[in-house]
Amino acid sequence: MQHVVEIPEFLTATLGFAVYLLGARINDRVAALRNFNIPEPVTGGLLASFAVLALYLIFDLELSFELGTRDFLLVVFFAGIGLNARLSDLISGGKPLFLLLILTLVTIVMQNVIGAAGASMFGYPAQAGVLFGSAALIGGHGTAIAWAPEVARATGLDSATELGVAVATLGLVLAALVGGPIARLLVEGRNLSPDRPDEGPSVGLPDETEGKPLDIDHVSIMRVLLHLNLAIIAGYSLGEAISAAGLKLPLFVPCLIMGIVIANVRALVAPSAPPVSRTPSLALISEFALGAFLAMSLMSLQLWTIAELGMAIVVIMSAQTLFTVVFVLWVLFPVMGSNYRAAVLAAGFGGFALGATPTAIANMTAVTKRYGPSPIAFIVLPLVSAFFVDIANAIVIQTIVNF
Repeated sequence: MQHVVEIPEFLTATLGFAVYLLGARINDRVAALRNFNIPEPVTGGLLASFAVLALYLIFDLELSFELGTRDFLLVVFFAGIGLNARLSDLISGGKPLFLLLILTLVTIVMQNVIGAAGASMFGYPAQAGVLFGSAALIGGHGTAIAWAPEVARATGLDSATELGVAVATLGLVLAALVGGPIARLLVEGRNLSPDRPDEGPSVGLPDETEGKPLDIDHVSIMRVLLHLNLAIIAGYSLGEAISAAGLKLPLFVPCLIMGIVIANVRALVAPSAPPVSRTPSLALISEFALGAFLAMSLMSLQLWTIAELGMAIVVIMSAQTLFTVVFVLWVLFPVMGSNYRAAVLAAGFGGFALGATPTAIANMTAVTKRYGPSPIAFIVLPLVSAFFVDIANAIVIQTIVNF
C-alpha cells in the first residue's frame, strides 16, 4: 500500500536550501559540472529527485511537497528582472525580441509536428502529440495540466494529464542539462566575449571576484528588498486588474512589468538616488530566489511518472531534444547575431524550449557568471516567455486539438 507523506511549506523551503548547498558543494569539487555550466541548484535538485524516486520505488513512499514558498520566490525573481530593465535596453532589445518571438513560434510548431508523429507511431491519437510537444515542453507543467482535459475530451485519452505531467517533468530535467554545454560550445569554440564586460550583473555575482570589493552592505540589501516589495505589491494590484479584464496571466508577469516601471520611473525622477538596478545586492538576491526556486522544483519532481510511458517517451523526447539542440546551434544562434549575446540566448532558449523560463534563466546565469554579463538577454527572453508564448501556444494547441 502506497503511503503519501506531506512535506509542509517551511520544511520544503529548508530542504530546498540544503539541496542548493549540496549542489554548490558538488559543483565546487567536480570540474566537469563547472566546465559545462551546469547550474548549482540543478546538480543538487536532480540528486534529490533521484533520492525521492528511490523512496518511492523501495519503500512505496511518496513525498508530496507544499510549494507556496517556491512560487513566491519565483515572483521575487521576476520582480528583480524587471528592476534591472533599463529603458535603453528595452529599446535596443526590440529587434532581438521580435526575432526571438518568430523563432519561438517556429519551435512551437515543430515541437507539435514531432509530438504528433511520435504519438501516432506509438498508438496515441495524433492530437495527443501536443502533450508530447509544446503544451508540455515550452508550456511546462501548468500548460500541460490546463490543456490535458481538452485533449482527453477530443481524443478519449483518459491518461492525458499523466502524459502531460510526465513529458513536462522529463523536459525540465533535459532543459537544465543542455543549456550550459551549448553555451560552452559556442562561447569557447568561437572565442566570444561580452560587448559590455564592465556592465553590472543581472543575476548572480561573477565567479571570479577574488580581490574585487563588492558594494554590498545591509543598507543596499534593504534598499533592494524595499523595491522588490514595492514591485510585488504593485504587481498584485495590476494582476487583479488584468484578471478583472478577463485575461489570465501568471502573477510573476505583472510583477515583472511593475519592476520595469518602478526602475525606469525612479531613474527619471531621482537620477542621483543610490542605485538598485544592476547592483551586486540585487544580483545576489535574484540568484538566491532563482536558485532556491529551481532546487525546490527539481527535488519535487515525480520521476516515476516518466517510467510509465516506457519507450514512447524515450524516443519522442530524444527527438525533441535533438531538434532543440540543432535548431539552437544552426538557426537561433546565427539569426540572433552569432555573438556573445546570441550564445547566452542559445543557452537560455535550450532551457526554455524544453523546460521553463526559470530553467532558461538559470542556464543563462551560470553562463554569464563564468563568461561575463549580457543584460539584454535577461530582458528579451523573459519578455518573450512571459507575454507572447502562452498566447501563441494556446492558438497552435487549440488548432491541433480541434483538427
